[in-house]
Amino acid sequence: MQRNLDFAAEAGEIENPPAPEWASANTVRLDMDTMRLRAFRPSAGGSGLPVLIDAPYAGHSATIADYDQGQSLVQTLMANGLGQVFVTDWKPATPQMRYFGIDTYLAELNAVIDDLGGEVHLIGLCQGGWLGTMLAARFPGKLRSLTLAGSPIDTDAGTGPIRQLAHSLPLAVYEEMVAAGGGTMPGRFMLTGWKNMHPGKQYLEKFETLYRHVEDADYLARTEKFASWYENPVDLPGRYYLEAIGQLFKENRLAKGRFVALGRTLDLARITIPLYLLAGEADDITTREQVFRAAELFGTPADQVRKCLVPGGHIGLFMGRETLKTAWPDIARWIGQLG
Repeated sequence: MQRNLDFAAEAGEIENPPAPEWASANTVRLDMDTMRLRAFRPSAGGSGLPVLIDAPYAGHSATIADYDQGQSLVQTLMANGLGQVFVTDWKPATPQMRYFGIDTYLAELNAVIDDLGGEVHLIGLCQGGWLGTMLAARFPGKLRSLTLAGSPIDTDAGTGPIRQLAHSLPLAVYEEMVAAGGGTMPGRFMLTGWKNMHPGKQYLEKFETLYRHVEDADYLARTEKFASWYENPVDLPGRYYLEAIGQLFKENRLAKGRFVALGRTLDLARITIPLYLLAGEADDITTREQVFRAAELFGTPADQVRKCLVPGGHIGLFMGRETLKTAWPDIARWIGQLG
């Protein structure tokens, strides 16, 4: 009876967890319409150019970049010689933000870089990678290097389920969801969609495993930590979301050289800066083909491109212990050598 009661209480905890928190001390350097720019070490205390982590804005908190002690990309970068690390902490969309489009986010990202001195090393995580790519093409000279981790640059490459879903559902379906959200795309709608990609795991196996480990304090702590991030989805502006679905995932305009950003059509061949591409072998959100295709589309010389394929899935690229131990220190050293 006590085990069943403990299980019921813990199941309720992971289904309705508190909001995620940052693992490392930080300050808010800028508070903008779209984001809070978080500084993890004062600029005066670092060496070299600032490193800007462009976190995903796809329905979950930017805390994935500083997930937990021992599972923090921010901490890994600083431990491997990068002194000035900043993260874009994108704000959940309010009704007043419903008309914010991709241009809005690109313009504010550009303003952030100006505030940091006009040039940075940018690390794009997932959707943050295509926004960083747009910035590199639209504003040459603003980035010293670009690292893309699980970032969908050519959304037609590979055969992943996200690609199939984007092409199988009419845009009208997404428009109806935005209308139901009063002009925003509710995070709870996206969360349901992600769970339905693996329904057996999300609605059955998760709770079976929880029942077996309900007396394991370490397991419960890890599960609660992940739930605080995963089960607290972030609403997105309807315009931004529909532009991403329609123009990037359905029409693949960025890879085809037809995406217009802040009044100019983007040519990815104009990007010639050093490029580091990181992909996961089992990533079913952004397949390796979608990431590695950047090497062919960009104008970066072949000897300035690095590729790394690591075991594991999508989220593990940003907070997985093994990837943080093996891949990211090499990326940090690579960035450090570029100055």
